[in-house]
Amino acid sequence: MTVKILQGDCRDVLKTLEPVDAIVTDPPYGLSFMGKGWDHVVPGIEFWEALLRVAKPGAHLLAFGGARTFHRLWCAVEDAGWEIRDTLMWLHGQGFPKSSNQEGEWQGWGTALKPAFEPILMARKPLVGTVLENLQAHRVGALNIDACRVDYAGTEDAAAAAAAAELRSKQTERNTDGWGMKAQNKTAAEFANGPAGLGRWPANVMHDGSDEVIAAFPEAPGQMGNVSGNEPSPPAKNVYGTYTRNVASNLRGDSGSAARFFWCPKASKQDRNEGLEGMPRKAVNWSSGDQSPGTFQSPNTDRQNENFHPTVKPTELMQYLVRLVTPKGGIVLDPFMGSGSTGKAAVREGMSFIGIELDPQYMDIARRRINGVVPLFS
Repeated sequence: MTVKILQGDCRDVLKTLEPVDAIVTDPPYGLSFMGKGWDHVVPGIEFWEALLRVAKPGAHLLAFGGARTFHRLWCAVEDAGWEIRDTLMWLHGQGFPKSSNQEGEWQGWGTALKPAFEPILMARKPLVGTVLENLQAHRVGALNIDACRVDYAGTEDAAAAAAAAELRSKQTERNTDGWGMKAQNKTAAEFANGPAGLGRWPANVMHDGSDEVIAAFPEAPGQMGNVSGNEPSPPAKNVYGTYTRNVASNLRGDSGSAARFFWCPKASKQDRNEGLEGMPRKAVNWSSGDQSPGTFQSPNTDRQNENFHPTVKPTELMQYLVRLVTPKGGIVLDPFMGSGSTGKAAVREGMSFIGIELDPQYMDIARRRINGVVPLFS
């Protein structure tokens, strides 16, 4: 495992790098909210062309975007030659309304909603041959599904899911059930002892488990039919051929929010400042109303932190994303490193890391945060 932290414009630094296995990054959103020159625009095509050149064939790119400007990022990445594979959603309850509230007869009117999600672009460099051929040649090109499955709520939840899968496998002649297994006529035990026993298939929605987010999901009891008490109905046909339908006479007896079907990290209150003990505390550098009218944070809501970068992502979230797209022991690149959350996540996952940062004031913060996990630099 090696860690490289480099300062400069990533378009220049990338010319010196060897091919990497994955790119996981949180680039500028083009909102100008910090008054920084580099935050006035979303990184354009030339950035993503440079990253395409340094990525291995089939390597994935994961990049966060702003709710107002992500369309420019998606278009720039695609125009640079990447294939858009998906859009992931990170739902969170930590955002605050950056609203300019009105007075007088317009009291109660504002200019912004409370932010509660951030989109994440998933793109891939074109493959050489098939997915399997690309994996064999370069170790990249697919997603690490089993390592990112969603944990069951407990043993009863896992058993009920396996039983429901057994039922579905008997209802259709199709040879799949969405669990990633050859499914037809398999037993509950076979499902439980296979990859599906590790957890539910990961979705393109993730959340932080906050009260606000959980409240947005409906209560979802008995999401699948029970294996007992079902009588087969007459065979029917669809585009996949003939299949047998079973009518459930009762529902599975589980309960809870539908949020349980989506991945959620463990909360960490110390994550932002971990490894920065002894550094001077500074106020997070939020914008003024002049820099971005209607989207500023008022002075009395500033917070003093050793890590004063304003857009720190949770390390648990970045670990999940790194794990999803990077082979074991692979090299993760973050060309917009900021305070080093991707690097901290990568070394926790046993990956090598290359971080590039333009702003020198964040370099020491990133070094300390990453070095606090594994003191290993080259």
